Amino acid sequence: MTAAKPAKSLVVLPTYNERENIEPMLSAILAQSADIDVLVVDDNSPDGTGQIVDDLARAEPRLHVLHRSEKRGLGTAYIGGFCWALERDYEYIFEMDADFSHDPADLLRLRGVLLSGEADASVGSRWVAGGGTRNWSFLRTFISRGGSVYARTILRIPVRDLTSGFKCFSRRVLEHLDLQTVHSNGYAFQVEMNYRCYLNGFRVAEVPIVFVDRRVGKSKMGSHIVTEAMLVVLRLRLQTLLGGPRRHSRPSAAGGAPAKYSRTP
Repeated sequence: MTAAKPAKSLVVLPTYNERENIEPMLSAILAQSADIDVLVVDDNSPDGTGQIVDDLARAEPRLHVLHRSEKRGLGTAYIGGFCWALERDYEYIFEMDADFSHDPADLLRLRGVLLSGEADASVGSRWVAGGGTRNWSFLRTFISRGGSVYARTILRIPVRDLTSGFKCFSRRVLEHLDLQTVHSNGYAFQVEMNYRCYLNGFRVAEVPIVFVDRRVGKSKMGSHIVTEAMLVVLRLRLQTLLGGPRRHSRPSAAGGAPAKYSRTP
């Protein structure tokens, strides 16, 4: 009997001034599995990242590029990439950083919990057993871990790493989340996507990863990103308290298990 062909998957990879990382990153992602494609969403990088990807895409049919005219934020880049994927035949959609902070070798682990039917989405988690960070300062660890604790406490979501930007979604999750109404960026975008999954009853698994500080280039995280995340968390909670969206059961699917959050080794 012939084994079932894996469902097509797409990695959405936002870029801005990543020319030093982009070619080895794309090679590493494409090497993971023949059924994984990549969509680079480039915000008109002054360093020519978009042009480099264009050149590579001419020889690689699994590589695609979405050019945007200006830097418009991480959240809108992901939403644009997700919508692009939904217009095509991708069943699993990843988001990840382009600077090797996220290890491409973890992609199959993130997708594996969806393929097994254990979850509808997965999060590469730094704050569960087996996860962690490397080359981080105390301040950055405090901000990231503290931000997750803050958001988890206010929004009452049972997931430890709410600000992780390494995720895998099944197609049906993104189809259900009304992506055009998501306007957050940075950490806030990650928190809001988790919250929407939670409110819609989708099962999210936390898969431990080790997050390594970027190899080259400059971090794009600033105080404004942290401030936005704090304000968005309050807005989301206030909307719920004032009669906005509330948690309900997982959308029906054949053989669907009860909604839950889990941590996967």
